[in-house]
Amino acid sequence: MTMPTTPDISDTPEPEALPPTEPTPAPTPTEAVQAAEGLKEAVAAQSETAASLIETLDAWAVTIGDSRISVWDSLVAITVLLLVVIGAWFFTKIIAALIKRATRLDGTQQLLVQKISTILVWAAAFLIGIDILGIDLTALAVFSGAFGLAIGFGLQKTFGNLISGILLLLDKSIKPGDVISVTDQAGNESVGQIRKIGIRAISVITRDRTEHLIPNENLMINQVVNWSYSSRDVRVKAPVGVSYGSDLKLVEKLLYQAAKETERVLKSPSPRVNLMGFGDNSVDFDLRFWINDPEGGLSNIRSDVYMRVWELFQEHEIEIPYPQRDLNLRSNEQIDRLISALAGRVENPDKSSY
Repeated sequence: MTMPTTPDISDTPEPEALPPTEPTPAPTPTEAVQAAEGLKEAVAAQSETAASLIETLDAWAVTIGDSRISVWDSLVAITVLLLVVIGAWFFTKIIAALIKRATRLDGTQQLLVQKISTILVWAAAFLIGIDILGIDLTALAVFSGAFGLAIGFGLQKTFGNLISGILLLLDKSIKPGDVISVTDQAGNESVGQIRKIGIRAISVITRDRTEHLIPNENLMINQVVNWSYSSRDVRVKAPVGVSYGSDLKLVEKLLYQAAKETERVLKSPSPRVNLMGFGDNSVDFDLRFWINDPEGGLSNIRSDVYMRVWELFQEHEIEIPYPQRDLNLRSNEQIDRLISALAGRVENPDKSSY
């Protein structure tokens, strides 16, 4: 029987030695604002003093990742951004002036075109500024996630109001010059006229010259009373009560006369007097008339009509009653004794016992 032979280790070939690897050079930080580098070279070719100052500003820098941002880069970026912003602002003013000359567009369409063009101009200005500066946006990759999330939450309502304003102008439900009802935090309702529709909110001026800024999104969600949506004619109601002894035909005639003799009351549609019912203390009428300038106020025109009604009622001796009540006393011993004592005092006023 033969025994297995073990291989000789000396016969195994030795592994070949790998060639030595050279160390990888560290990446050189690049300029985050490429326009600053080109401007620096152009200025250095013109003046050595300016070049020295720029070199000093460029030496003060901070490195973020693979990008390098210096004070010189920041100054160039701020200057370019200011020029772009000023140029975009002037361009929007020129577009607004051209849109106002477009006679084929009404006020709402002009405002809508102006806002859309403004958005496009500022978006183009942002892209042009980035292109001129040659900013390497990867330099901000470390902060892009948190920064974008913060902007998203912060501008959520702003973009919502912007889109709401554009939708309001598209369907023409709310437009400058309309008269709407405004309710304050205390629940008091007042009538105001829309002065302008902004990017974030609309401006409404009430009769007491108080300017309310209402977010556009609120007008899309909440119910709004637009007094001049389809027509500027508004009907105003003025309830009037007269005593039961009055001549109702004469009262009706005087109410019509009061409405016709008051300014701002329209002749057409004509006023209307309705007998509403027989109340506890008066016969109730309702004088209804029309106006076409609700921005002039509703309470003041109602006051003028009431004043004229009062004058006419005084001339024709028409009584406006006040609440009256009859008091019925149930008979008992104490009441009878009190009545007897009062009656005796009336019959004998000189006696001190009473």
